[in-house]
Amino acid sequence: MTHLNTLSPSTKAERRYLSELELANRWGISPKTLQRWRGCGKGPLFAKFSKKVGYPLDGQGGVLAWEQSVLY
Repeated sequence: MTHLNTLSPSTKAERRYLSELELANRWGISPKTLQRWRGCGKGPLFAKFSKKVGYPLDGQGGVLAWEQSVLY
């Protein structure tokens, strides 16, 4: 009997998050800019993990989706 519902690390349930510094480097902006955007409610969605901030890379509201939404 084969189990097709076996979870693996590459499943959609596992989300990849970028740190504030990783995202700032990706976009060539200051981490302070991301902090200011969070305070104003601008920029991509983020999650707080205690004192650390993470930005989901993919999925609805993630960094990749946000980058696509701001293209002209």
